[in-house]
This record gives sequence, C-alpha cells and structure tokens, in this order.
Amino acid sequence: MIPPQWLWEFRDVTGTVLPEPTSPVFTNQYDAEQWLGQTWRELAAAGVADAVVLHSGVPAAPAVQLSTTLA
Repeated sequence: MIPPQWLWEFRDVTGTVLPEPTSPVFTNQYDAEQWLGQTWRELAAAGVADAVVLHSGVPAAPAVQLSTTLA
C-alpha cells in the first residue's frame, strides 16, 4: 500500500509553477501545513507568491498567498 502524499506546489506572481524551491513530501496534510507555516517567509523571499497543497498530485485546498507584508 502506498501512503498518501502531500506536497506544496509553488507559483510566482503570474501563476506560473516554479521548479525551485521544491517541497518535501509529507504523509498528512497537517504536517504539510505546519511546514509551510514555519517556512513561508523564506519561500516568499525566494519569489514564491502562493502555494497550493497537493494530495497525490491533486489540489486539496485553495492557494495560500505568501506575503512578507503579513508578518
């Protein structure tokens, strides 16, 4: 049995999927969201405008907008 896979897809301000940075793979959505909560500032500084959590390759929730102005 293959465990569920959760990961983040990152997009720039135009909505283009970014090849870098890459997301770790998580076994549950909670861990994926915890990780994003801890790293969003670094991701935003690297040019990520929003992130979408994927469950086995399918969007599982609306995009999360990253902005250093929210800090």
